[in-house]
Amino acid sequence: MKLENLSRRSFMAFAAGGTVALAAGKVHAHDGKVATYPVNDPNHPRDPGPHDPVREALNPDLVDPPATDSGTLPNLRFSFSDAHVRKGSGGWTRQVTQRELGISTTIAGVDMRLDKGGIRELHWHKEGEWAYMLYGNARITALDTAGGWFVDDVGVGDLWYFPPGVPHSIQGLGPDGCEFLLAFDNGNFDEDSTFLLSDWFKHIPPEVLAKNFGVPAEVFNTLPSPEEEYIFAGQAPDGAPASAVSGGVKSKQVFSHKMLAQKPLTLPGGTVRITDSSNFTVSKTIAAALVELAPGAMRELHWHPNNDEWQYYLEGQGRMGVFASSGQARTFDFRAGDVGYVPFAMGHYIENTGDKPLRFLELFKSDYYADISLNQWLASTPPALVRQHLHLSDTFMNALQQEKHPVVK
Repeated sequence: MKLENLSRRSFMAFAAGGTVALAAGKVHAHDGKVATYPVNDPNHPRDPGPHDPVREALNPDLVDPPATDSGTLPNLRFSFSDAHVRKGSGGWTRQVTQRELGISTTIAGVDMRLDKGGIRELHWHKEGEWAYMLYGNARITALDTAGGWFVDDVGVGDLWYFPPGVPHSIQGLGPDGCEFLLAFDNGNFDEDSTFLLSDWFKHIPPEVLAKNFGVPAEVFNTLPSPEEEYIFAGQAPDGAPASAVSGGVKSKQVFSHKMLAQKPLTLPGGTVRITDSSNFTVSKTIAAALVELAPGAMRELHWHPNNDEWQYYLEGQGRMGVFASSGQARTFDFRAGDVGYVPFAMGHYIENTGDKPLRFLELFKSDYYADISLNQWLASTPPALVRQHLHLSDTFMNALQQEKHPVVK
């Protein structure tokens, strides 16, 4: 991909020495005074010291921020492309947790790829596990607390949720396995702290295993190493999910959900789908929205009253402006594979700055989705009170809408 296609602005021209050529702009300095960002001049380079033009081109609103940015905010962006990859014989995984994105206290994310037949071994977590299928097809299994088994096949746009402590597995199906996003309801989650079947078997005395399962202790002499089992190559299952388990009782709980099959809220600038415990009853700790913005459209100015917001960008490019109160505001740029984060109650917007749709997930550690629209709030406040605050004309007052419009264009 050419560098000029990476940036929202005309941010592709490089001067001698690899310096990015920027148009003059204004930013707020920490002392509150407005400073001029110098035009790049070969005889007087804007940034003659070491720098990375490629990374600068990806983050134009950090290098040359809007004049409205001010103060100091923590980093609210991290890319999965900068995350360490753990490889197995059946696929790979990488994670963005509080260790990578320090502000992300409520949710940790994992990106996992399984080959056809590749198995994420039988395991369970202390945390709830929410997932969105990004590519391909997978088979998931679980056992509920009443002893009921669950098996289902999931595809792109499908979700699953396994409550804390519920054992489960994931396996890639044909023709090319799968890739999926996992979200855990604890920012400090670590994939390496998972309760693994092979790991536990290796740390139980053989005579105890023999007594528990009613077989000779010698049966357990050839147990595999846990290091080989985390994500390992296997044989893709045959047959339908309903025939995968014989006997027993099928779970009355449904651990999967078809998010893309939901009828979206359709607006002139895009669509919104919301999934929480009201329509995916098992998902008690993660609520989500899938948002699609047309080029030039924007997720309206708003904030969330229920918890921090964790984002995953699926497609396209955009920018997010965040207001943190006390005169603090910051703008971040995002692309596919990036994670964004908005601390509790901070006002923000997300704008599609590219020429293709921008699609992203909003996740919350909550059993319900909630947001407050700035437009709807002002429209539902006595007009005289709003006028006395903002000193704006009738043009603005008449444009306010009491009906919420999550996407505007």
